[in-house]
Amino acid sequence: MNDESQKSGDEHDQERESRLSDAYHRMLHEVTDDLEKLEERTGKAINQALEGARDRVHNATDLTREEAHEVMEYLRRDLQDLGAYIESRSEDWRSWLRIDIGLIEASIINALERIADRTRVEITELTARAQVMGEWHTGEITGPGELVCKHCGHPLHMEKVGRIPPCAQCHHTAFRRGPPPEADAG
Repeated sequence: MNDESQKSGDEHDQERESRLSDAYHRMLHEVTDDLEKLEERTGKAINQALEGARDRVHNATDLTREEAHEVMEYLRRDLQDLGAYIESRSEDWRSWLRIDIGLIEASIINALERIADRTRVEITELTARAQVMGEWHTGEITGPGELVCKHCGHPLHMEKVGRIPPCAQCHHTAFRRGPPPEADAG
């Protein structure tokens, strides 16, 4: 009976991860579509796009209001980090992903590209208001790209939207985006 309850708990976790990952994907596309319709892409407009996407995805799915808000905050964090990357580097935004772009679903790449190319200044404005940036935790949902364990520096390659697992090397649960610190210095 203990094995059965563990199995049903694991199935529940997998089902929840799938629902949240699907919602992240849908919200990203909703926000992208909303931003393309706007003439002014201010930080306020981006926040309104995020909140509108949250509401539409909540109404169209079986997510609770709290889950929809949680996914919106994950997407906001990733967009803020993308904006900070664009602001701080002259490299193409795709290097922010730090993984082979061919491994990522085309629709995610398309949405990120549309946001990155058309809202650089506005994402930077949104980023400037971010209180705590640059930390991802096990159990959260994130988009594709490379995360680095804050404890041991081991890279975690997220090839699709999904739940962040513990570090495969040291099992710690806090990550940041980008290359290991020694690569940043060189």
